[in-house]
Amino acid sequence: MAAFVNLNGALCPADMPVITLNNRAFHYGDGVFETMRIVRGHTCFLDAHWLRLEESLKVLRINMPPNLGRGQLERAISELVGRNEMPNARCRLTVFRDSPGYFKPESNQGAFTIELSAVDRDTYILNERGYAVDLYPEMRKPVNMLAVHKTLGSQLYIMAGLWSIAQHLDDCLIQNDRGNIIESSSANIFIVSNGVLYTPSLADGCLGGIMRMQVINLALENGIKVYESSLNPQNLLVADELFFTNAAQGVQWVGSYRTKRYGHRMALRLQDLLVKKVLS
Repeated sequence: MAAFVNLNGALCPADMPVITLNNRAFHYGDGVFETMRIVRGHTCFLDAHWLRLEESLKVLRINMPPNLGRGQLERAISELVGRNEMPNARCRLTVFRDSPGYFKPESNQGAFTIELSAVDRDTYILNERGYAVDLYPEMRKPVNMLAVHKTLGSQLYIMAGLWSIAQHLDDCLIQNDRGNIIESSSANIFIVSNGVLYTPSLADGCLGGIMRMQVINLALENGIKVYESSLNPQNLLVADELFFTNAAQGVQWVGSYRTKRYGHRMALRLQDLLVKKVLS
């Protein structure tokens, strides 16, 4: 467990209250977050996370906190890693609107917190056993201007995760309001057919994942074709592979969707390429 967290640039004991009860992140989910991976003391893909944060705050009309610049964030994470003695960790940056008011806030001032949780491996590792998944049937994700951003309103993903637990599954697949399969409860998705990668388009409402972008770029750099396209259950049944990507775990392969079974040759190759990039 981390001993310290960062609140607006100041280190605070992690086991003490750091925000007030009327915080808008708590009351309304009024903010965004970034999940980053720390590998051997280095924050992976920080530039990409920073650019996405800027875009998300612009959409939510939250002002960047005055003491949170790109360089300041890097130094703050490094300090937190050192004080917590966590060279390998999962880092969460939360930026929220820090203002009185109800649904109509009185200002757009931003504030932030940074938290760490330790991981037991110093790089990305492919899961040994493939995940078992199915379609989540209870809710669908609306396609709108917020869909691609990591807002604090994550109830859909929580409900999907709870459904997976009840069904004794490792994860589930979420559809948008048009019926397209767009992501899992915690990751972007890719399928492999005849050596070609396919992943849902941002226009279908999937999260604009940092690892999604990294995997697309790695594939293209290594001569692997990638297409953004709408996916449906039939595409899953004819695919050779199905795998997930997120910033915390890298690439994680799926072993089964209902009665369909998958391999993981491409997932392993991409995870290896990812590790080489992170450690270079």
